[in-house]
Amino acid sequence: MHNSASASSLGPGGLDLSQAFFKPIQNTASPSSTKRHTKVSVIGVGNVGMAIAQTILTQDLADELALIDAKADKLRGEMLDLQHAAAFLPRTKIVASVDYAVTVGSDLCIVTAGARQNPGESRLNLLQRNVALFSHIIPPLAKYSPDSILLIVSNPVDVLTYVSWKMSGFPSNRVIGSGTNLDSSRFRFLIADHLDVNAQDVQAYIVGEHGDSSVALWSSISIGGVPVLSFLEKQQIAYEKETLENIHKAVVESAYEVISLKGYTSWAIGYSVANLARSLLRDQRKIHPVSVLAKGFYGIDGGDVFLSLPTQLGRGGVLGVTNIHLTDEEMKRLRESAKTILEVQSQLGI
Repeated sequence: MHNSASASSLGPGGLDLSQAFFKPIQNTASPSSTKRHTKVSVIGVGNVGMAIAQTILTQDLADELALIDAKADKLRGEMLDLQHAAAFLPRTKIVASVDYAVTVGSDLCIVTAGARQNPGESRLNLLQRNVALFSHIIPPLAKYSPDSILLIVSNPVDVLTYVSWKMSGFPSNRVIGSGTNLDSSRFRFLIADHLDVNAQDVQAYIVGEHGDSSVALWSSISIGGVPVLSFLEKQQIAYEKETLENIHKAVVESAYEVISLKGYTSWAIGYSVANLARSLLRDQRKIHPVSVLAKGFYGIDGGDVFLSLPTQLGRGGVLGVTNIHLTDEEMKRLRESAKTILEVQSQLGI
């Protein structure tokens, strides 16, 4: 398929009309080499991929956006639909192709592509098909953008982030999974809703697997800088552990609820991934719970495993993992979550 990018060659024979419209000033110099051209590639233009692309555009996070998908007609349609909104968006070059060469020189490659689960298909078989799919995605991305950061969104995100790390040959700091960044946002929303405060004033993390074995770090939750559980204990205010477990359960089940109601999730993950893209591309050095190589952290051992930990992100990718104090129970659950992921990897033989 052909790329459709903005061009000034509209005159007869492709004459560059920009020279007719604009007269250059005198004594000019070339643009500063410090001016960075930021390019983001999104692989997969389904509901999640397009929500991410749209959010990145509206938040002005890239100078160039490349879209990749195996379905040429849908891909071109999505590209044109975004291009037609150019008058309402920050200036961004939008290109699309089924050829991965279009991603060349990307600063950030966001992978949302994945196989759909067939009726009666086991999760293991689905995962095997996704691993096979990734063998056609990750190597070309690494070839055309060897210095990029890989941000994996496809599920199961922890195992596929590990697979991407192995297939790309990239250092671990440049391979990240979206992990529990969205889970933690849902967690903060539910706590804020429960206590009638603004979610932005709630600091709370879900860590571990993006899935059923995730771990809610209740011991470190704070609101406006006040540690919640220790405050309740000091004030001798009773609370039920069951209430806390129900909030965590609601976090785990919230995506299933959205899917059952509208058929898929899109907007929340779009904002979540754009939030990660901003921290990475703008060197924000913010803390996000994302899937990273966790071996050696919080007593996690037994093999290379990616799972979500509170991580500082910047232009170099993963800058470090935060040393948050965990209770013995939280530590135990986190290690069990790691074992759950390792067991899946062993079934795949990877």
